[in-house]
Amino acid sequence: TGAAGAGRKVQGTRHGPSPPRLLTEEEYRVQGEEETRRALEELRSYCRSPAFSAWTAVSRIQSPKRFADFMGGAGHVTPKEISVHEQEYGLGDIFLEEEEEEEEEGDSFVEELQELLPDP
Repeated sequence: TGAAGAGRKVQGTRHGPSPPRLLTEEEYRVQGEEETRRALEELRSYCRSPAFSAWTAVSRIQSPKRFADFMGGAGHVTPKEISVHEQEYGLGDIFLEEEEEEEEEGDSFVEELQELLPDP
């Protein structure tokens, strides 16, 4: 009966862990917004720290005024950039072309700031 009992136990158990629940589109959007907000605030915080050289940053970025506005709480993308993005990648457009994406000013602004961060 020992072998028969062991066989019944194996049949009753699931095989491996259950797959994670997928996010709904709304949950995905909200999570993306929260993570972006958190990461931008983390970047602002680092830029205010003593380890950050503001003069070096200002001398290396293309738009010092935009950096100052960002540090003051302004968004990392302009209304014009949002409009261009909506026109190019509006609802229903799923295509992401790397070359066009790299040319977007909002991305290049954030990339400029990321280059100033120390390596993790």
